[in-house]
Amino acid sequence: MQRFKALVASQGQPGPEPGPELAWQELGEADLMDGDVLVRVSHSTVNYKDGLALIPGIDFGGAVVSSSHPNFKAGDRVILNGWGAGETHFGGYAQMARVKGDWLVKMPPQFTPAQCMAIGTAGYTAMLCVLALERHGVRPASGPVLVTGAAGGVGSVAITLLARLGYQLSAATGRPGEADYLKGLGANEIVDRAELAKPARPLAKERWAGAVDAVGSHTLANVLSMTKYGGAVAACGLAGGMDLTTSVAPFILRGVTLVGIDSVMAPLPIRIEAWDRLARDLDLSKLAAMSVTRPAADVVALAPQILAGQVRGRIVLEME
Repeated sequence: MQRFKALVASQGQPGPEPGPELAWQELGEADLMDGDVLVRVSHSTVNYKDGLALIPGIDFGGAVVSSSHPNFKAGDRVILNGWGAGETHFGGYAQMARVKGDWLVKMPPQFTPAQCMAIGTAGYTAMLCVLALERHGVRPASGPVLVTGAAGGVGSVAITLLARLGYQLSAATGRPGEADYLKGLGANEIVDRAELAKPARPLAKERWAGAVDAVGSHTLANVLSMTKYGGAVAACGLAGGMDLTTSVAPFILRGVTLVGIDSVMAPLPIRIEAWDRLARDLDLSKLAAMSVTRPAADVVALAPQILAGQVRGRIVLEME
């Protein structure tokens, strides 16, 4: 039986700062949860989730060791994003994983496992947002598109994708020092996050044909109020809060569409479409520019930094 290392989150002792205790442990295959595909994990990303006696990590890339699922065989390179990994099922911060084959997507041959995790759930979510804008008629000729939380993982990949597709881009960030980084990814204009952080008016001057919003709260309300007639906003995050104080005005007076983006339980066909489009439309040189690689042992120190908004772009974790 193969032994492997895993980062295990277990219930900590009650105290002023309750939370899980994280420790690297050696486990065996018998410790893994049920599933029909066993994967040797080579890479993951920093998407920190608390857990109770659980292996965190909401995504991973690796190679199939064994499978009873009809779509996978030993040696296949695979990706997992979401499906409760790291929350209700052992996740990607381990050298081995056993999961349902229905959760897996075959890795596009254009990508290495490290590149797939440089994309990770953040980049896959960004692609889901781009697909949503396209489905709702937002094209480069429609006008500029806004990306909020622009220096984060979703924002960085969204800007890179949209720029390559020919869109004019506004990048909203609270970190003015990241302006050169964002322009290097393809942003045409930098918007101060503070402009969007105040309570929104029901309608404001039409400014953007569409948007990718990873912030929520007042930011999303302002974005909706500034979206042009017939435009669409893809909402995929809540870094600024879960509330949304707005009115029906953007929807019934300008025909604006608010599209919710769920990456966790998205059906397999749209996952495959998203990864196929990433393989076709993502500039790998820009992916490299926004990514850093760290050993898996660094994840405990990195988690608070990403939660505090101190990390830009993407972090790849080497699990082996």
